[in-house]
Amino acid sequence: MSSAIRIYTFPLSGHGHRVELFANLIGVNHECITVDLPNGEHKKEPFLKLNPAGKIPAIEDGSVVLADSNAILVYLARKYAPDWIPADIVGEAQVQRFLSLAANEIANGPAAARLTTVFGAQLDAERAKSIAKYAFDILESHLSGRAWLVGEKPSIADVAIYTYTAHAPEGNVSLDPYPNIRAFLARVEALPGFVPMQATKVGLAA
Repeated sequence: MSSAIRIYTFPLSGHGHRVELFANLIGVNHECITVDLPNGEHKKEPFLKLNPAGKIPAIEDGSVVLADSNAILVYLARKYAPDWIPADIVGEAQVQRFLSLAANEIANGPAAARLTTVFGAQLDAERAKSIAKYAFDILESHLSGRAWLVGEKPSIADVAIYTYTAHAPEGNVSLDPYPNIRAFLARVEALPGFVPMQATKVGLAA
């Protein structure tokens, strides 16, 4: 590849981290560009040309401009690391199930709970923690006897679920009741190329 993929992100964004993490795991040439979220850079030009929704992450890969972290994972896997998406229909559908979980219950659960502590977001923290429990109960049961969420090797499903799950304690969501999830997180962290997201000493992580 002649030039690096440009990843527009922010150090404390789990959505941004999942894209950076995947780029590192698959060894694709990339550079991370920090968007100044505290000063609203993501809501102004020229960033809005990359993503009119005014959200990170976004990527530039040559002439391709793409936003939405899960969509970016699919794109990067299809183009650069097809082994990270199952080739069979059922496996691919199962991956989509967890991408949906990441975009819904994980985003509205542990991610939202973390927003209240890390960024002071005016959200219903108790509701977020309740949704987190619902999501983690599903994951804990699913991971019983499994190493990975789909199939016998890691996929983009694991990448999509990892970050906000790993950082749930920052939002006062304990992982202590979930040994299968904690073992899963450790497996992701042991993958060659793994890079952590910046931790914040708030909530249960303080």
